[in-house]
Amino acid sequence: MSKILIQGATLPNGTVADIAIEGDKITAVGTGLSTDGASVIDAKGLVALPGLVDLHTHLREPGFEQSETILTGSQSAAAGGFTAVHAMANTLPVQDTAGVVEQVQRIGFEAGYVDVVPVGAVTVGLDGKQLAELGAMANSKARVRVFSDDGKCVHDPVLMRRALEYVKSFGGVIAQHAQEPRLTEGAQMNEGKVSAELGLTGWPSVAEESIIARDVLLAEHVGSRVHICHLSTAGSVEIVRWAKARGINVTAEVTPHHLLLTDELARSYDAVYKVNPPLRTQEDVIALRAALVDGTIDIIATDHAPHPAEAKDCEWQAAAFGMLGLEIAASVAQDVLIDSGASNWQRLAEVLSHNPARIGSLDEQGQEIAAGSIANITLIDPSVKREISTSHSKSSNNPYRGLTLPGAVVHTIYRGYPTLANGVLAEAGRN
Repeated sequence: MSKILIQGATLPNGTVADIAIEGDKITAVGTGLSTDGASVIDAKGLVALPGLVDLHTHLREPGFEQSETILTGSQSAAAGGFTAVHAMANTLPVQDTAGVVEQVQRIGFEAGYVDVVPVGAVTVGLDGKQLAELGAMANSKARVRVFSDDGKCVHDPVLMRRALEYVKSFGGVIAQHAQEPRLTEGAQMNEGKVSAELGLTGWPSVAEESIIARDVLLAEHVGSRVHICHLSTAGSVEIVRWAKARGINVTAEVTPHHLLLTDELARSYDAVYKVNPPLRTQEDVIALRAALVDGTIDIIATDHAPHPAEAKDCEWQAAAFGMLGLEIAASVAQDVLIDSGASNWQRLAEVLSHNPARIGSLDEQGQEIAAGSIANITLIDPSVKREISTSHSKSSNNPYRGLTLPGAVVHTIYRGYPTLANGVLAEAGRN
């Protein structure tokens, strides 16, 4: 059985400790732990976090392997410090049956870089007309607990209510892509000053906010859980804040790009900045950052959405929506929470590990770094300033390329196996 000793790491609470790992478990956390028979990782100056968990990843397989595969997406995740990712349902075939979600889980297990957790579709074929086999997926080997038509909104209120009622019976959650389709027909970017100047069809904030308002009221009525995907506007923040104050069981995520980038970037007409929901204003960015700090927004989720070059290297109107995010999430979180002085490493661990694991009902992820816990650990060097260049993703639609961001993931340990060591990806996964 392999042994690893992480020496002198700084834990999220600020204490410095050694972490002993044997097999897939943490066996001890303390000072002066024995190095006998162990591979030693010098973690002086590094911050040790519970392995990162992404609630919103597009791995594209099956059906769109020209953009990403479960293997390449898992490798990108490991390079970004993740030990679990939730694979969204908009594949081909759609993840709307027990057979497909079990296939995705199996391929992820064989890759061996992260736990690949399938997200089940809410409706058959993502068509918004008939509920998918929610119970069958929940009772399958994949044990699906998160359901989403992400990429499309469950816009029918009757169908949304039924979905909320159904998942309540087994503790599931509906993750809503909040976009009223009738308000966003032909929309290309955020509706505002920049869209008017560029002559591009605007995407109004109310298209997001109206669905969130409806769904938190439905969740209250049913007594079920609802999760808001990629929240992007200041108005959405206020609705979620109001709902939480009212006691409604709602959680919300924000993406790295909505915490950092604005609609001003559309002036370049570079389609790498085209995303759904669109990049918003600086005022929205400020509101989202504040909401992440004060707990209104529960998690950072990447919405990692790879596309082949031909889907992005074209005119803006014809380009696909989406951008990469797995390998920069920790750096954006450090920028927003740590380097800004707004919060601390414990909050960063909450939004990138503990909370997404809790929302996704993952018992063996997001655990505290303590004896007896599964050895999912991410070691970050917070002193590094790095210019973003390459990625392990199969796609290259990276809006951060050329930007300098703080922090670097140095080591990722997944169930006791080093998937990233000194910044170098392991040649093979754990399995």
